[in-house]
Amino acid sequence: MTEFFGREGDDSASSHSPGRRLRSLLHGAASRAFVLRLALAVLSAVAVVGALVVRAEGAGAQEDRPRYLAGATVSAHAPGTVAAMTSRDPTAPAPGIHVQRAGEVVQPLPLVLGAAAGGLLVVAGGAAWTSRRLRRQTHGLRPAELRRRYEHHDAVLHAVREGVLVISGDGRLLLANDEARRLLALPADAERRPLADLDLEPRLSALLASGREATDEVLPAGDRLIAVNVRPTAPHGGPAGTVVTLRDTTELRTLAGRAGVAQERLKLIYDAGLRIGTTLEVGRTAEELADVAVPRFADVATVELLEPVLRGDEPAAGPGTGLRRLAVSGVPQAAAIYRVGEDLRFAPGTPMATALASGRPVLVDDLPRSDEWRRPDPEDAQRVLDAGIRSLIAVPLQARGVVLGLANFWRTGSAGGFEEEDLAFAEELAARAAVAIDNARRYTREHTTAVTLQRSLLPQTLPEQSALEAAHRYLPALAGVGGDWFDVIPLPGARVALVVGDVVGHGLHAAATMGRLRTAVHNFSALDLPPDELLNHLDELVTHIDTDEAGTAEAGAGGGDEGTWPGGADGAADGPPAQPGRTGITGATCLYAIYDPVGGRTTLARAGHPGPAVITPDGTVSFPEVPVSPPLGLGGGEPVETTELTLGEGSRLVLYTDGLIEGPDRDLGRGLDLLRTALAGAADRAPEQICTAVLDTMLPEHPSDDIALLVARTRLLDPGRVAEWDVPSDPAAVARTRAACLRTLESWGLVALSFTTELILSELITNAIRYGAQPIRVRLLHDRALICEVSDGTSASPHLRRAATTDEGGRGLFLVAQFAQRWGTRYTPDGKVIWTEQTLDGGRPEPGPDAADDILDQWDDVPAL
Repeated sequence: MTEFFGREGDDSASSHSPGRRLRSLLHGAASRAFVLRLALAVLSAVAVVGALVVRAEGAGAQEDRPRYLAGATVSAHAPGTVAAMTSRDPTAPAPGIHVQRAGEVVQPLPLVLGAAAGGLLVVAGGAAWTSRRLRRQTHGLRPAELRRRYEHHDAVLHAVREGVLVISGDGRLLLANDEARRLLALPADAERRPLADLDLEPRLSALLASGREATDEVLPAGDRLIAVNVRPTAPHGGPAGTVVTLRDTTELRTLAGRAGVAQERLKLIYDAGLRIGTTLEVGRTAEELADVAVPRFADVATVELLEPVLRGDEPAAGPGTGLRRLAVSGVPQAAAIYRVGEDLRFAPGTPMATALASGRPVLVDDLPRSDEWRRPDPEDAQRVLDAGIRSLIAVPLQARGVVLGLANFWRTGSAGGFEEEDLAFAEELAARAAVAIDNARRYTREHTTAVTLQRSLLPQTLPEQSALEAAHRYLPALAGVGGDWFDVIPLPGARVALVVGDVVGHGLHAAATMGRLRTAVHNFSALDLPPDELLNHLDELVTHIDTDEAGTAEAGAGGGDEGTWPGGADGAADGPPAQPGRTGITGATCLYAIYDPVGGRTTLARAGHPGPAVITPDGTVSFPEVPVSPPLGLGGGEPVETTELTLGEGSRLVLYTDGLIEGPDRDLGRGLDLLRTALAGAADRAPEQICTAVLDTMLPEHPSDDIALLVARTRLLDPGRVAEWDVPSDPAAVARTRAACLRTLESWGLVALSFTTELILSELITNAIRYGAQPIRVRLLHDRALICEVSDGTSASPHLRRAATTDEGGRGLFLVAQFAQRWGTRYTPDGKVIWTEQTLDGGRPEPGPDAADDILDQWDDVPAL
């Protein structure tokens, strides 16, 4: 790099042009060679001239020789010559005599030859020294190669689109190409000046003066951003200094910024796909859209949906269509212009109304200057401006060509307004959200239908009975209703059946199956079956249901439209798809309990269901051990075991489904511990309050399964309202027992029922003595009705049949059916019980003996006993 820097202290004039300066630097070696050769030529010329002078003098002397001889002769014969020769000083000139010295007459040839030889030696030595020095300075390059390289380097230096600076060790600018002058706005006389005098940006000037290495450091230079690279020259054999390259990155930064924005938009779209539609709730999906947009795309985002969408109905946008704001993000709810939940109607001509009507996004880049935006609703427009909003994009939310609502993206003045290129992104973001909202809407419709069906199949009110005080709760899961159900079923003898069950699965199918099972339980309860037998029959029913549905599914697996629920190519479908190969409901669980208020005996059995909890009158909470059988439909014919408990008056029997105690955030053990704690804290409360306390403690934020809860506080029938008699197998005992019963009725104040009760008891006791076996017992219960029970030790059941005209018997059971409100047979491990119920208010007309005969006369053929 010696050619670029020169020697220190060189004060020769420099050119203002970088090209001329570079040219002079590259020609330095050739100039020196030219000077040396010029000096040798001068010396040679001087030598030749000297030789010619000497030669000229010699030639003149040769031409004057005759004259010299003539003169000498004359002088020799001249007077005084002899005298001078004989004098004491012969060399003294005599008058008139000229003396020529011998040394003056010499031959010039040797001198000329010597001068020529010296000149040749000087020229040859100078040429050799000059050539050797020139080769050293040009690194052995020939002049043609040196010139070619010079021209190439000069062209590159000025053609390259990077600035090049060469700075000396003392901080002076030695070289600046054209691009460097343009980027730094250097003056024409910048070269050879100190950097401090060039008025550069402070940070750039400090970097160039420091001499440290730098790689792509981006620094400002006027209104540009320049990438600066600095490298020292000393390690490469040159004198101390630095070479600097400059690259304009202003446009690259702009492009990089745009690329960064595009990349951020793509990432936002990707995040939107992950964060929007995580649930099938319309409101939650709207909130997710607003949260995704703020602050990465807008400063404030609002989402309004048409009213029908909230109900799951197909929307129809039009003039004056009502919307409800479901989400606001970017401002506190208290500071929002319109609060969540408010009903809105946008005036015609506003961007929002225009977007809804046209189905296309509307951009207002400068709200304060937009008269068209403010004109339809100046008051609300001013409220928006006062809040600092300066730009708006209103985008309709539409899926399958149907407008569902509106998403509004707002920016404040500090964030910069929206531009035309933002419209496409806003529309894409809204389209993705609209698909999720439409899926949620359609799910809402299905969910609402399923919930309606589910609730219609559940008990609307609990039946009246005096054995228990009961309260219940049913909560469908957010993901869809399931097959949970509960029931309170009055049974004969003042008893009550408590049922809680759960069908596997969710949706309409599970709800419909639950309704079938609940109906079956009612039917089996009407037969007054014990819990174990009832669950065995229910298990067979579920098995048949599964088998039938599995066969139907296999038959339909080869055809039909499976649909694309919940979202197909356009994110929507007409309904849930068919499920080829579905294997039915795959089981159900159930707990069935019968409570008898006479003594507090409770009989329980369960099939795959969680066991009950019991709160004793003193507040102790326990989970009694009840043998568990396989779930319904999976029992495989295995017998169901029962457990008997004796509950004191005021005990609480708590039945529930697994959705209460199990979930994604807790296992069974943890759930039972929480339930124990909740029940212990509410042990002294009424069933309604216990239900509330349990749900407040146990209910998860987002239930994944539906929950059924039934709490019953037990009551005992007053012993004074219970009367029992043992009856011997003697027809004469009928009259004695009948008389005792009539006295009991009189003590209870039920004299009005004496005749019908006497008739019923006479028939039932007589039949038990005649056709039954010991032990025979009669029991009267004074509850909400008068209950008469006659039991014996046989399992033969009487039934109604038609009696012929000539039959003497067969009409007694018919009379019982006519005079009792209800009657039936209940089987026990020791035999059977025939029971009747009569209303206490005497709902039937009080019959007399003649009335009975009139009724019998109306029937030619009556069932026989």
